[in-house]
Amino acid sequence: MHGEPVVIDGSQGEGGGQILRAALSLSVHTGRPFRLIRIRARRSNPGLRPQHVTAVRAAAALCNARVEGDSVGSHTLLFEPTRPPKPGSYRFDVGTAGATTLILETILPPLAELDAPSWVSLTGGTHVPWSPVYHYVERVFLPAVRALGWDVSTTIKRWGWYPRGGGRIQGVIRPPNPPPERVDWVERGALRHVWLLSASSNLPAHIRQRQAKRAQQRLREAGVPPDEVEVVDAPSPGVGTVVVVVGTYERGWGGGAALGKKGKPAERVAEEAVDAFLQFHRSRGALDVHLADQVIVPLLVRGMPWRFSTPHVTDHLRTVIWLSQHFVPARMTIEEYHEEQRVIVQCLNSSS
Repeated sequence: MHGEPVVIDGSQGEGGGQILRAALSLSVHTGRPFRLIRIRARRSNPGLRPQHVTAVRAAAALCNARVEGDSVGSHTLLFEPTRPPKPGSYRFDVGTAGATTLILETILPPLAELDAPSWVSLTGGTHVPWSPVYHYVERVFLPAVRALGWDVSTTIKRWGWYPRGGGRIQGVIRPPNPPPERVDWVERGALRHVWLLSASSNLPAHIRQRQAKRAQQRLREAGVPPDEVEVVDAPSPGVGTVVVVVGTYERGWGGGAALGKKGKPAERVAEEAVDAFLQFHRSRGALDVHLADQVIVPLLVRGMPWRFSTPHVTDHLRTVIWLSQHFVPARMTIEEYHEEQRVIVQCLNSSS
């Protein structure tokens, strides 16, 4: 739709699947084709994995893209949209425990800007390592993008743990509200609500109960007792446990999550999740470090001036900013304030 493909070196920056997912989102939204080379070249298992292939095919379905290299192990991908994205009903199955949340974050930006609703069903992993767990997306990422004017809601029908997978999430993406004139998430304001989830599947009830008890104890000791606690026996074909802690502020969001595994005490799962949340809470950032890189593409797609603070710069954040500038003529800056335990990321001329 827009001439010669942009060539992107997938080994740059963070060097993982984030480069692919952000490129897919922005390519579908803008209509600009790209060629991705050296995909995940520095990983121990380089090339596309099953969840990456599903993300490519999901994005392609939105815009009838011409695709070359969409196979497991491929080191090069050509992606050429042939039409603007279309709303509709979409179903995608990773076929493994690959993260459904990352596929959702890939296809959401182009669908969220359309003038008719879409329905999405994704099958695979919902609570798996190296990706945002479903309840982090539901409680941290989605509130942030709703604040930008997007109208999206999700539900979890079945939980998918590593390595079994088999989870299913559904989403409804409606036409957006007008974006705010500008976004200013630098000063996060007061803590409004702390939510705690302890869940397990196909394990004795005492495990999720011990997780919840230890997490509540740690949060009370830290002076941030949870306002809401959910202890869930989660329907799933697999076995697993998770603890998630989420803080909602006047102008900010952050959370911590930890997964259990065989031989890992329930109390340790709770402590890891609480520690991750407290690390953010004790900083002065408005967005936690994971949300900071996840929200860059939505902010650019919405197109207004924006700025936010986050505790520190990650490779993922620098990488998504670098990648985005292949598609969107936006100048973004990062200013570090070490004494304040935060950095400020800013864009004054976003236009997609």
